Amino acid sequence: MKLKSNFMTHMDDDTQILIDVSAKFSGLVRCNKTAAEIIDMLKEDTTEAEIISKMVSKYDISEDVISDDVRKIVSSLRKIGAIDE
Repeated sequence: MKLKSNFMTHMDDDTQILIDVSAKFSGLVRCNKTAAEIIDMLKEDTTEAEIISKMVSKYDISEDVISDDVRKIVSSLRKIGAIDE
């Protein structure tokens, strides 16, 4: 899966903003640091398992917690059509 090319990101202080430049999704998505990191990983083709693995190795948080967060964020991105499968 990968972030669709019609979605661009912009950093505003410590908040990442996700914007659909095609205007198919009419809205703006503000992302916390966790969501921003996941979105940055989605700029390259990857899987949920790879994202989870990278985050587990980077942070001292259980895999269950990280898995839940990744799945929620990826699910939200799918709902707005931001991910190519």
